[in-house]
Amino acid sequence: MRILHLLASPFYSGPAENVGLLALAQREAGHEVTVAVDRRRKDVPAEEPAVPRLRELGLLDEGGLELSVKSPPWGVLRDWSRLRARSVDVVHSHFSHDHFLARWGRPSGDTVVVRSLHAPRSLRSSLPAADGYTVPASSLLPRLLEQGKLAQVLPALVDPRFHPTEDREALRRELGLKGAPVVGMVSTFQPSRRHEVGVEAFALYRQQRPEARFVLVGDGQLLEPTRKLVASRGLSDAVVFAGYQQGEDFVRWLRALDEVWLLGLGNDWSARAAAQARACGVRVVAVEEGALPDLADVRVAEPTPSAVVHAAMSSQRAPVVHPTNASIAEDVLALYRKAAQARHDSRARG
Repeated sequence: MRILHLLASPFYSGPAENVGLLALAQREAGHEVTVAVDRRRKDVPAEEPAVPRLRELGLLDEGGLELSVKSPPWGVLRDWSRLRARSVDVVHSHFSHDHFLARWGRPSGDTVVVRSLHAPRSLRSSLPAADGYTVPASSLLPRLLEQGKLAQVLPALVDPRFHPTEDREALRRELGLKGAPVVGMVSTFQPSRRHEVGVEAFALYRQQRPEARFVLVGDGQLLEPTRKLVASRGLSDAVVFAGYQQGEDFVRWLRALDEVWLLGLGNDWSARAAAQARACGVRVVAVEEGALPDLADVRVAEPTPSAVVHAAMSSQRAPVVHPTNASIAEDVLALYRKAAQARHDSRARG
């Protein structure tokens, strides 16, 4: 199959990493796969840019699509024309801009259009038509199935770099981490991630585990307010702000943890951080959002400090077996085939 993924983002973060790993797995299964991303926005100082990463992986599409929400109307029309002229079997779109472009710029012939919804806000009445859909969590699936749509869950894919460290204590020494247990949060500092709840929970947790350390990996708009909250609770000596980490550095920080607290999701409800943590042998304590319930060792019934501490103090471990990237890719390829068959049957009926 010739597969074109559309991802109107200049960042290799959020859903973009999942898209890249899916494209890689599809290519390894013998298909011709490229990923088109936002080529207009080039200044992305806060996050890893998508273009060099995808080029390094041999996945970057060079078909001339600008694919940007910042494009002027004539730029969108140019993308529409260029997409219409493409010769591909599947256009797999991922963000709202992509969805509308794919819907109206579908290449002629038997090209299948599949849409991935990465967060619940995309499930709305104005959802453009497609031949098939994916959602990041099973809780979102019924809304599409009830409408008679062909749909399935697209779980988080995990880079092979995520695996347990051979010597966690040595790694902690390298990172300057002292004390135990080491608990962490790995997410952007924004309201949906509930860092304030995490800090308040750690203050309670440390009353029972006085040698515990709290590692906060990431950056964002609420970073400085979180620093002030940590200081006001007298926790500065026990909390490490590791900053924004990516690539192998992020893997190292994650491997160093005993457990991770995932207290909210952003624009990717596949809960990739939970899958990555599990792959590293890190215990997952998580709220019941998106795909987190399927990946958590222990669930937090409600996002309050006391509920987080209650969950963290338990010894519960869930025997979750996460699907491999190859099996996830095969399931998505099967969705493409079903969509193509349904489209063919519909056209045959006339």
